[in-house]
Amino acid sequence: MSTGVIILIVIAVVVVIGAIALALRTRGGARGGRGLKRRFGPEYERAVARHDGDTKAAEHELAQLVERHGGLKERALEPADAERFEARWAAAQEHFVDAPHEAVAEAERLLAEVAGARGYPDGDRYEERVEALAVHHAPHVQGYRHLHHVAGNGSGTSRTPGASGASSTEEMREALLEARALFEELVGGSRSRRTSERTHAGRS
Repeated sequence: MSTGVIILIVIAVVVVIGAIALALRTRGGARGGRGLKRRFGPEYERAVARHDGDTKAAEHELAQLVERHGGLKERALEPADAERFEARWAAAQEHFVDAPHEAVAEAERLLAEVAGARGYPDGDRYEERVEALAVHHAPHVQGYRHLHHVAGNGSGTSRTPGASGASSTEEMREALLEARALFEELVGGSRSRRTSERTHAGRS
């Protein structure tokens, strides 16, 4: 076999290998995009909107979040702690009628405490905490953002949306209701996990 034929064969093999690698990369990227969309749900759409419709940039951002926070292991709450958190949330809701801004501020503090107790970034690390919650509780993390926004948005005494830059009472009420879904998932999810562990231990 001549040298020229051998060179042509080698080139053909390299081209075929390159085509296969490209196809595998493309298919893997599509799977990754679908996986991120399935995992993040509404958070995926928000990321795309933040990047002006650039799905690749949005997926890169979300993939980085998974890389940073995907390995976080949620801690279960002790039953007494879960009951204490639930009592405080109920008290905040009851307090809302008389002092809506104080109620949403307490609810925001409470969510941060519950998240910290479950193993999420605590203290003043709000942005880092939201990122981690977005990875593990994507369907409900926007409620936490909304609560954080209204809790820090003026005195909240205005009943008119946008008046004096303060959140309206109705917006605060909506934020409190929206954030409750994340609160219940963090507290209730911990309780379900503990019950499951006890049941499994009883069978072993």
